[in-house]
Amino acid sequence: MNLMGWLEIALVLGAVLVVAWPLGAYMARVFAGEHTVLGAVFSPVERRVYAAAGVKADAEQSWISYTLSMLAFNAVGFLVLYGLLRLQGALPLNPQGFAGVAPDLAFNTAVSFVTNTNWQSYGGETTMSHLVQMAGLTVQNFVSAATGIALAVAVSRAFARSGAKSLGNFWVDLTRATLYVLLPISVVVAIAYAASGVPQTLLASVDATTLEGAKQTIALGPVASQEAIKQLGTNGGGFFNVNAAHPFENPNAWSNILSIWSMLLIPTALTFTFGHMVSDRRQGYALLAAMWVLLIAGTAIVYASETAGNPLLVAAGVDGSAGNLEGKEVRFGQALSALYIVATTGLSCGAVNAMHGSLTPLGGLVPLFMMQLGEILPGGVGSGLYGMLVMALLSVFVAGLMVGRTPEYLGKKVEAREMKLAVLALLILPFAILGFTAVSAMLPVALASLANGGPRGLTEILYAYSSAAGNNGSAFAGLSANTPWYNTTLGFAMLLGRFAYVVPVMAIAGSLAAKTKAPASAGTFPTHGGLFVGLLIGVILILGGLQYFPALALGPIVEHFLMLSGKTF
Repeated sequence: MNLMGWLEIALVLGAVLVVAWPLGAYMARVFAGEHTVLGAVFSPVERRVYAAAGVKADAEQSWISYTLSMLAFNAVGFLVLYGLLRLQGALPLNPQGFAGVAPDLAFNTAVSFVTNTNWQSYGGETTMSHLVQMAGLTVQNFVSAATGIALAVAVSRAFARSGAKSLGNFWVDLTRATLYVLLPISVVVAIAYAASGVPQTLLASVDATTLEGAKQTIALGPVASQEAIKQLGTNGGGFFNVNAAHPFENPNAWSNILSIWSMLLIPTALTFTFGHMVSDRRQGYALLAAMWVLLIAGTAIVYASETAGNPLLVAAGVDGSAGNLEGKEVRFGQALSALYIVATTGLSCGAVNAMHGSLTPLGGLVPLFMMQLGEILPGGVGSGLYGMLVMALLSVFVAGLMVGRTPEYLGKKVEAREMKLAVLALLILPFAILGFTAVSAMLPVALASLANGGPRGLTEILYAYSSAAGNNGSAFAGLSANTPWYNTTLGFAMLLGRFAYVVPVMAIAGSLAAKTKAPASAGTFPTHGGLFVGLLIGVILILGGLQYFPALALGPIVEHFLMLSGKTF
């Protein structure tokens, strides 16, 4: 590690904050239905969308109606995308002549993009036609991200309102998130990507002559447009198989910085939106502080581990002066590779500019643990905010038990019903991650997909289900996941991580919205200061450790000590 590397990290994070702060205020106005600078452009479009869909913009929904609307919309999205994948060979805009996708892979891919996971058991440039990439995958990149934003806004309203029976209108929130937030920013970012060298064309490929005189076919396509929403929506699915390590998805240092900035922008901005919506900006600052303390700490661990290098490679005669460069693009450097790795797994993005399977054991442990914490640091678009609010409720409940009074958060008493639902939500991820991992570690059909045995093999399985249930989508090299077993079970893990988690969260929101806000008293635990931030961080780490430490001890931690002793596995 060096000062220049940390300066690079600080500048990128600073650039995120500079834009996220006003964007957060803008989004608060958008979802309140107030006039915005883009209103003149998008208001007529918004009204036409409601008219065509038969939506009454002023009709609000209870938490049950809101949740059922969200589930129905995503079910239809799954069916449409599954159909496109299966019928791909008979559809236009298929210059590569790709056939339809196998049923198990189509199921996995459709679930993946609907749940904002974008796990890819395929190589995009060798499997998906331009029509499927644009009308299927990119469309889901927009609406899955908009769904997350809508849910976060609905949960935020629960804290802002008093004695309310409704949380807003899902169709209105979905439309506004798409029109006023995701679409305009994506256009600007896509143009910036194209200017940096990312292709945007309907050509299938181009032929090049190598230095040896051979012919090489280089895949092309509408990459810049998909890349923009892939990062902004924390989707992560790459147009190419190696994702943002490919020079056509991430050509240079500037595009790499833009990628990190895009990933972090909206999840960070939503904390400011929350502060505006509850009329106390300090609450948003506190949530963001907890998120970013852990994000920066994770970056420091990865940065230190990777620059320290791998003694096994050094013993094999590899120059270790630059640290562990296996699986990394030297044009990005160790510092921004470390930040990218932690950001993409602290978010529910899953885009990669380096191969996570090539990280040192401790370097690989950090992104694995970040996903297992529930993608809340700062989390996916929308999902990070409502996930962090669940942790905040648990934290104030613990604080209340310590001082012997009924816990409160933003004037809402946190009682048994909310805690039962919060614990139910928190149990979903370990159930999916550890349950599927345990079964896969025993079944021959699952073990046949491993390239490695021992602790590395266990880590490969654990990483896959952590990525799926956490709706991340990144992968640990070595696991051949395009099999009926993994395509199916990973698909169910994604569904549990997205929808089984959010239903109890919405039930909490409905319960809190109906409660009358109580004024703060002398005994109210302040939730905007350093003490609360420290408590929140402690609760997150303790929960994560209790749930996952045994599995991590058998995987990357054992591998780390094997590496230090000079042994392989």
